[in-house]
Amino acid sequence: MTSSAHDATPTTAESRLRDEVERLRTENRQLHRALASHAVVDQAIGVLTVLGQITPQDGFTVLREASQHTNTRLSAVAEQVLKHAQGAALPEVLRAELRAALARHTGPRSDSSP
Repeated sequence: MTSSAHDATPTTAESRLRDEVERLRTENRQLHRALASHAVVDQAIGVLTVLGQITPQDGFTVLREASQHTNTRLSAVAEQVLKHAQGAALPEVLRAELRAALARHTGPRSDSSP
C-alpha cells in the first residue's frame, strides 16, 4: 500500500465523522426549537382551555384551525394567544379565526373571549 492510499483512508473517515457531528448538531438544534415550540403550544392550549371553557383537545383543535385558516405557523398563533393572555391585542384576522374556531367547538362566544 502506498503512502497516498493509506493517507486517504483517515481523511475519508474524518470527513464522515465531521459530517456526522454536523448532522447531530443540526438535529440537536431542531429538537431544542421543537421542544420550545411545543411548550408554547401547550401553554396556549391552557389559555384557551380556561378562556374558552373547552377541553385541552379542543384547545389544540382551535389553535390548529386558526393556524390553518390564517396560514400562520401553529407556534406563532400560540405565541399570539400567550401575549393576549398577558394583555396584548390580537391581530384582527387571528382574533376572528379564534372566535370562529371557538364557536365551532363551544357555541357563540361573548366579547370577553379571544
